[in-house]
Amino acid sequence: MHAQTIPSSTDTEAKKPAASTITKKPARSVVSTTDEHIIVTAHLDRQRSSLQPSTGATVYRFSRKDIEKIPGGENAPLNSVLLQAPGVAQDSYGQLHIRGDHNEVQFRLDGVMLPEGLSVFGQALMTRFAHSLSMTTGALPSEYGLLQAGVIDITTKNGTSDAGGNASVYGGARDYFLPSLQYGGHNGKWDYFATADFVHNRVGIENPTPSFTALHDLSNQYHVLGHLRYTADDNTRISFTAGVSNAQYQLPNNPGQQRQFANPFFLNSALSHQLYGSVDSAALNEEQKEITDFGILSLQKEIGNISLQSSAIVRYSSLGYSPDPLGDLVYNGISQHAQRSVFSSGSQSDLTWRVAPRHTLRFGYQAYVERTVSKTDSTVYSQTGTDEDRNPSYSGLTQSIHDGTGRTGWVYGLYAQDEWQLLKNLTINYGLRFDGVDEYTHSKQVSPRLNIVWTPWKGGTFHIGYSRYFTPPPFELVGGTQLGKFANTSAAPATLQDSMVKSERDHYFDAGFSQEILPHWHASFDAYLKLAKNMIDEGQFGSPVILSAFNYRRGKVHGYEFTTDYSYGPFSIYGNFSWSRAMGKDIVSAQWNFDPTDLAYISRNWIHLDHDQRWTASAGGSYTAFRHTGHPLRLSTTMVYGSGLREDAAVPNGGSVPQYVTFNLAVVQTFNNLFHTRYLKGTELRLDVTNLFDRRYELRSGSGIGVGAPQYGLRRTILTGISQRF
Repeated sequence: MHAQTIPSSTDTEAKKPAASTITKKPARSVVSTTDEHIIVTAHLDRQRSSLQPSTGATVYRFSRKDIEKIPGGENAPLNSVLLQAPGVAQDSYGQLHIRGDHNEVQFRLDGVMLPEGLSVFGQALMTRFAHSLSMTTGALPSEYGLLQAGVIDITTKNGTSDAGGNASVYGGARDYFLPSLQYGGHNGKWDYFATADFVHNRVGIENPTPSFTALHDLSNQYHVLGHLRYTADDNTRISFTAGVSNAQYQLPNNPGQQRQFANPFFLNSALSHQLYGSVDSAALNEEQKEITDFGILSLQKEIGNISLQSSAIVRYSSLGYSPDPLGDLVYNGISQHAQRSVFSSGSQSDLTWRVAPRHTLRFGYQAYVERTVSKTDSTVYSQTGTDEDRNPSYSGLTQSIHDGTGRTGWVYGLYAQDEWQLLKNLTINYGLRFDGVDEYTHSKQVSPRLNIVWTPWKGGTFHIGYSRYFTPPPFELVGGTQLGKFANTSAAPATLQDSMVKSERDHYFDAGFSQEILPHWHASFDAYLKLAKNMIDEGQFGSPVILSAFNYRRGKVHGYEFTTDYSYGPFSIYGNFSWSRAMGKDIVSAQWNFDPTDLAYISRNWIHLDHDQRWTASAGGSYTAFRHTGHPLRLSTTMVYGSGLREDAAVPNGGSVPQYVTFNLAVVQTFNNLFHTRYLKGTELRLDVTNLFDRRYELRSGSGIGVGAPQYGLRRTILTGISQRF
């Protein structure tokens, strides 16, 4: 793993071999069809990479070998891999925060942006889909828009660089069972790859208690990805990528809960006392289902000095919550079946024109039409009046409330960019974006971008940049609840104020330095500042684990990162640490989700965002013994440290949960030809230990702005696996 500032795509991309480049050239007199296919594929891969360089930004790369060294390897969830990058803090439900932002993470497959989805408990994309991946942060060039906290670009496996098959079985503690199968190859001008897996375990969602095993935490998931490419000639390629993710989760229970009718307006009501103890919180049965389907059809074309990739994209995502009919009603005053879905279709095109050896122009656009539907069926208690203290009183009678909304809208963006190498060691990259949204909110913005990269000596690079950002609110997370329907019930909001969520507008500054200290030893430092208007945050409000978006009128995020790595021969080591501060003031949308006292305080005072974590660090290392034999043995370890996310104290988000550190270990034994047959190739045995020292640590305490139940990190988990290549 290696973080670097990209100096100039014109120079860098020409020197960097593509993932599928072979190191040994065929003899000139004999060029086989297979060799010719690999050479053409490498050429087209290089040209595709040049369509979206990250000149001036900070890029953290995970090669295929880097992924394999992380405990779990390609069996590990994608968020576990990304936690090894600098500035990435972990949260409950598999969420990640990059540089102090709640979400705003953009996922791309082979350079094509996927529209946002509704997954909460993890990613719909699995690590085994990736041949390699990168995370780009900082003052991004103008080709990156809409979601800009971090850009995760996944280079998918294909039949050229990942030819052959692999079958594996992985599992262990807490009923963990993960079989998988993948196969890829190429024939003539066709290139194909497919992979599928099934996940069954009892660690689907974080435990709300520090116990070793959670109650009611079964999860079943399956994922499928297919990739088909047709190379018409040396300069033309058509590709189609499609994926399916289907996941069913039980929501774990928290025994011993006594706060029935938790809303303070009816906590002490007569009905609350009447129902006290009528339901055991350890026996609730809440479930959630998440589905994601997507498809990408792309055309890549080279015409002289012009490179083009144009893609059509579709994505469907849905989330459904099934309550415990009586338990949710007793504990929360509302039992609600909730269903949300979003269907997105659109296109993206990127064009690079190499005008001169030191001048490269880039143009492109993204445009998506989206349809979101939200439906709820709620059971609530009826309010009968007020008591002598004017608090609401409720009868034991219930009523049903149906609520639903649907909306169609679109988001779009286009950009122009000029990368100009003024001097041999000085590059300037400047451009403009124009972005707009016409959904629940209607707004647009012209955004200038500027990056300067200076390489004063060999191995050393300085960069400084400014980017104006425009981030539309997540269409699928903007609530459309008709609050009046819940008046005079146990689910009545404390306030009926519900201003529409607005687009976020940022000024983003970034500067840093990277240096090759010695051969194979790199280090970099980066600092950033974001000044936001209508800063978007997200929170869970209520039992359905469905996030809702809201705005702080003002926001500011700043911090710095340091990363270093060393790799030579059988040994590699890396380390990252970062400091961050994320603050917000004055909640100006979706106010009905919040306590009026908190709203009043936040309107006058800056507060920490609930996901603000001061210190974050990660590190890892690996050593491969017997690497020149047919049976190499690899030992690897990783570490994650967090100073703790926020919780309520004397003021909202005024405290933080305790700091924590966890270590993970992996031992992998490979036999290159165990069965001495040409049909079966390498055999791999692995042992992985998560949270090696069995640390009890808390991710969430259950308090804070937009924070749901308590969440604890996974206790020690031992998993083993065997995989066979063929």
